[in-house]
Order: sequence, then C-alpha cells, then structure tokens
Amino acid sequence: MNTAVLEIAGLNRFFGGLPAVQNVTLKVEAGERRLLLGPNGAGKTTLFNLIAGDLKPSSGTISLFGRDVTKLRTDQRTQCGVARTYQIITLFAKQTLAHNVVLSLLGLRKRRWNPFADLGAETALWERAREVLALVGLGHAADRPVLETSYGERRRLEIAMALAQDPKILLLDEPLAGLSADERFEVQRLLERIPRDVTIVMIEHDMDVALAFADRITVLQRGQIVVEGTRAEVVADPKTREVYLGH
Repeated sequence: MNTAVLEIAGLNRFFGGLPAVQNVTLKVEAGERRLLLGPNGAGKTTLFNLIAGDLKPSSGTISLFGRDVTKLRTDQRTQCGVARTYQIITLFAKQTLAHNVVLSLLGLRKRRWNPFADLGAETALWERAREVLALVGLGHAADRPVLETSYGERRRLEIAMALAQDPKILLLDEPLAGLSADERFEVQRLLERIPRDVTIVMIEHDMDVALAFADRITVLQRGQIVVEGTRAEVVADPKTREVYLGH
C-alpha cells in the first residue's frame, strides 16, 4: 500500500474561543490533484497555514510522507518537500523576476544565513531561476523588475518560485484569483503541465475550475469538511448545493 503524501487527523485550530478549523481529517495520495472548495471564512487558508507550518494546531496531527511533522517549523517542512503560494502575492517588487526566484532557492540552502553572500556568484541558482521561469512562460521577462509585470505574470512568478524548490507537494492558494479570462487560461494550462510526481492541493472558489482540474474535491464550511469525494460525487451531494446556493 502506498503511503499518503499528506495525512491529517483530527486537526483543530482555535483563535481564542473561535474555531477556524474543526476536526479535519483527510488523506491526499501521491500525484493527486485535490481541490479545497468553500465560501469565504470556511477555513481553507487556515488549513494551508497549518499544513505549511505557518500556524500551530490547537490539536490533531499532520503527517507528510508517513512522517509526523506536526511540531516541525515551516523551513523544516519545506525541506521535506512542501512548497506553497499565498492568497496575497508577496514579492520583492523592485527586484527582477530572476532575482525573486534566486531568493526562493536560497531559502533552501545554509548560505541563507550568510548576509555577506555574493548572490551574483551563485551561477547554478541563476541558471535554475531562468530555467523555471521559462517553464512558466516568463523566460523572456527574467530580467524585468516585478513592478513592470502584470498581475497574471506575478501569479505565474509565484508558482515558478514554488516549483523551483522541486517540491513533492505543492499548495496553491487561489492562484487564479483576480486574473482576466486570458490570464486564467494561461495559469490553468501551466498547472496542467506540472508532472504527476508533484502532488497538488489547491484552494479555489470556482466550481467549474474545480471540476476541470480535480481528481478529488473537499468542501469546507465553517472550518469543517462537509463533502468529500470525486467530482461526480461532490456535484451530486445535496450538501454542496446547500453550501454554494444556501438551499
């Protein structure tokens, strides 16, 4: 039997007395495309923050590749093969696209602690940065400052920064949010090209996107899983209609 890439058991997170994630239990298999759906405030990003180590759970466990990582720091989970993007894009706007990717790569290396490191001498990092930018269709813009790019290009840059780390599991927090129709198409095509040796868990509001992309879908409401299954099972479940239509 294959070990799950991600396994969560009885996960809870409270902010004061307010439950943000409640008794979440799920398993994601290797190579799977899993969508997290749900209205605003459903707990999707909080769940991502718990998986990535940006937040500590109030209770419950998180395992990656059969290893309990519940108490590991964010950087330690990155070393385990976790990479993520954020709902709100955070980039070094005055630096070039290539420089941003190099900085993301440097975060995986011990030299990140050396303030006197000469990044210009890190030839291998710059080559990898240009390689991954070409992969997401931004090779031509590698030397352009982020300030001079479109919102859609910044979304692709953020994905490039995550892919540059050669992740085993990629957490994408609304990568299509705020994009034009053409930009959404470009990012969707990019996601489709990511090989299956990278497991993807993605937060998305758009049911049409979910149906086109996901192998399995998990629907959250008020921090709890209310529906989970294949695309057909989730669409057929009356609870999905209740979450999205209120009846």
